[in-house]
Amino acid sequence: MEFGLVLQTDPPAWSVVERMHRAEQAGFGYGWTFDSCVLWQEPFVIHSQILARTDGMVVGPMVTNPATRDWTVTASTFATLNEMFGSRTVCGIGRGDSAVRVTGGRPNTLATLERAMTAIRELGEGRSTELDGTPVRLPWVQRGRVPMWMGAYGPKALELAGRCADGLILQLADPYLVGWMIDHVRRAAIEAGRDPEELTICVAAPAYVSDDLDHARGQCRWFGGMVGNHVADLVRRYGTVAETVPRALTDYIAGRNGYDYTHHGRTDNPSSDFVPDEVVDRFCLLGPPQAHVDKLAELREAGVDQFAVYAMHDAKDSTVDHYGEKIIPVVT
Repeated sequence: MEFGLVLQTDPPAWSVVERMHRAEQAGFGYGWTFDSCVLWQEPFVIHSQILARTDGMVVGPMVTNPATRDWTVTASTFATLNEMFGSRTVCGIGRGDSAVRVTGGRPNTLATLERAMTAIRELGEGRSTELDGTPVRLPWVQRGRVPMWMGAYGPKALELAGRCADGLILQLADPYLVGWMIDHVRRAAIEAGRDPEELTICVAAPAYVSDDLDHARGQCRWFGGMVGNHVADLVRRYGTVAETVPRALTDYIAGRNGYDYTHHGRTDNPSSDFVPDEVVDRFCLLGPPQAHVDKLAELREAGVDQFAVYAMHDAKDSTVDHYGEKIIPVVT
């Protein structure tokens, strides 16, 4: 199993760069950041500095979207970074959540996301694609490689990932739900004539190494609120029929009452008060090092290739250090 670190691009930007360097020294192979240009600093500027500061770390957004950046700009950005630093990027992409909702927008349709993934990959890898009826190509791209890893939760999105994506990003660490989602995406890959083993599975969730579970839960409860945004979309689309979407994913948002994006991804998020301890425990990795090792073993057994640590709490550096000293060497 590989490991990634996910950070918000809060100022000062250099602290993000240095923390990614620290993570690589600890054994993390991937460096991810959020991509919401209103809420945080511009990630791709910071990505260039992370790539310059690290030796082999693969860097990307978790996740960008088709709306806030022109697809040609996104493709050119990845192609430029790859030309400068070698093929050390991955394009995490989804329909859009905070980046579009914070300015009054709505998540993109899956059809738009599919077209965007195709266009960004084709352009970023030096091939021609058609945009609004016009053939477009980046003539300077040579031997480009832009893996597209798609964030998904629901059946239709998982089917799209199985058909078109190079990787799947699952933003929760419940082994049962992860297994359900991996099964869906692999069946879609098979139906599309693809080898399902070629699809990389990445689980991303908060990790907090501590014997004080109450404190750890308080630092990670925001994650259940963030996931609840996507779950609410699923409930609006599919209802609460367990055969379509597991009740283990949907039931907990019954007490949800809107969401305040000014506290998105923050430990003080008041829109997470409806999230019970049981969901925090299921969705995150909490407890002493052995508890993390045990849950990571479950996730690996379910088919997970990478665990990406969401470090949005009061123990960012100690979490990186604990993983480097006591968890990564045992699991990899």
